[in-house]
Amino acid sequence: MTMAENQYTEDNIRSLDWKEHIRLRPGMYIGKLGDGAAADDGIYILVKEVIDNCIDEFVMGNGKRVDVKVKDGKVSIRDYGRGIPLGKVVEVVSRMNTGGKYDSKAFKKSVGLNGVGTKAVNALSSYFKVYSVREGELKSAEFSMGELVSETGLEKTTETNGTYVEFIPDDQVFKKFAYKTTYLEKMMWNYCYLNRGLSIYFNGEKFQSKDGLKDLLENNMDGDPLYPIIHLEGEDLEVAFTHGRTYGEDYYSFVNGQHTTQGGTHQSAFRESVAKVIRDFYNKNYEASDIRQSIVAAISVKVIEPVFESQTKTKLGSLEIEPGGKSMRAFVNDFLKDQLDNYLHRNPDVAETLEKKIKQAERERKELAGIRKIARDRSKKASLHNKKLRDCRTHLTDLKDEKREQTTLFITEGDSASGSITKSRDVNTQAVFSLRGKPLNVYGLTKKVVYENEEFNLIQAALDIEEDLDNLRYNRIVIATDADVDGMHIRMLLLTFFLQFFPDLVKRNHVYVLQTPLFRVRNKKKTIYCYSDEERRSAIAELGKAPEITRFKGLGEISPDEFVHFIGADIRLEPVVLTKEASIDSILSYFMGKNTQERQDFIIENLRVEKDEADLEKENTELESVE
Repeated sequence: MTMAENQYTEDNIRSLDWKEHIRLRPGMYIGKLGDGAAADDGIYILVKEVIDNCIDEFVMGNGKRVDVKVKDGKVSIRDYGRGIPLGKVVEVVSRMNTGGKYDSKAFKKSVGLNGVGTKAVNALSSYFKVYSVREGELKSAEFSMGELVSETGLEKTTETNGTYVEFIPDDQVFKKFAYKTTYLEKMMWNYCYLNRGLSIYFNGEKFQSKDGLKDLLENNMDGDPLYPIIHLEGEDLEVAFTHGRTYGEDYYSFVNGQHTTQGGTHQSAFRESVAKVIRDFYNKNYEASDIRQSIVAAISVKVIEPVFESQTKTKLGSLEIEPGGKSMRAFVNDFLKDQLDNYLHRNPDVAETLEKKIKQAERERKELAGIRKIARDRSKKASLHNKKLRDCRTHLTDLKDEKREQTTLFITEGDSASGSITKSRDVNTQAVFSLRGKPLNVYGLTKKVVYENEEFNLIQAALDIEEDLDNLRYNRIVIATDADVDGMHIRMLLLTFFLQFFPDLVKRNHVYVLQTPLFRVRNKKKTIYCYSDEERRSAIAELGKAPEITRFKGLGEISPDEFVHFIGADIRLEPVVLTKEASIDSILSYFMGKNTQERQDFIIENLRVEKDEADLEKENTELESVE
């Protein structure tokens, strides 16, 4: 490096305006970008930031309805609150440190980001429109990437008071994005569970909750609860919980209406306090893990000036319920000590069922104790001598590493496929676990099999999820199998394993299926990879007559030089999502139960079946369906 290259002068200093800074560092404002495949991708944060402002109006007693429409990437949101003061419509969405939430009396326990949220949406949208209606007058403005394009003067209107926002996320920032209705519906429901009396009309469908967190559990539980949901409410705190019939612990936690998907101090306080109160009630020193085994719970707290561990508020860091006030731990514990203890005394049938469940978990834990020790020793030895896991350098538990959210474990089968992924992966964030043949079908088996089966024991050890899912080493667990019958079967066997024993991994959006191209279409000038027959036809039309077409029959056929394109920045992942219509029991029974013919029909209908090379050559000109 020369002296000239190393100079540091006034010319090196640059001031960015608000929109430039947001576009240059979007992660500071909305977390990760993504393409919509994950529930916490940036395009959903944009929707949330606008709706949060509507919710604040509702909480203040202004407007009981919000209309939300999402179609073809365009989002429109209309509330019926007071409306933005007409003289400040442009400033509120385009000037930093401008907003109504600096008045702590008006927005004591606000949802939105103080003066930032809507500005971030504006700056990150190729098209952004806002208008406000107040007392028969309307003020409107349009923007592009934060730049004001046009604004109107005050206009007369017969519309009801409120604010309307419409935007299209910038596809230069959010590459090939697409909204998933499942994630948006879950967002709408959460707003309604936490704001009883609110009606949200999402694409014309009405969302409303009568019983808050009790409704949340009823609509999201996998199967019937072991006993009626315990629903307790107090000032600034609401909890609902029961025990289910699956393994693990399942929590839905919220702070000031914000879904804290990574938990935080309020969730930790609940986990600790519920175990303590139940021990005291039975006057027995049960293990906390036995008390919480199979628990399904929701907790919502309201905190003054909450402190979060990230800008997108996914994990609460506040140690106190308000600055200088009672600790979060004491606040939650005192509430449960009073309310839960009273409930169990008033409902002896529930108390009896709960204790039976605890004792069952205790027996199973003791039965597994010896097997666990042998399995741990075996996995430690295996990790030294086998090559099943090719680890990466960064892990989800590396809290200070900015790449932790990108950490990925590919689970694949066969030396060729695992070899291609291993050679083309990012060694910092991507690990590879190689299966040996088809995994065991664990449907209907107990957790004992996880320790007795070497393959599953090693997967569990690689993920480090035996004791607590909080130890999970990778943010994304990606099933990478061939697009044929055997590959589909292996995929289903792995999903059965996760759903049967670690359903929270799926519920927390950690499990994905890797989408790899079915075809390569190329001529001397250009190569196009196609993930569907429709894309193949488009590629043929684009490249002209007689391009070379290759049908990839398995992951092992894709060279490492090509594979790098499919697991890099343009990786296509299909999230494994559970809907309220389908319980884990029903899914596992359908795919892994005794209805073999029905399952085979499903696989055949949904598999992207390959055709031979002669068929493909004929289709070069005819463009007929390959499926």
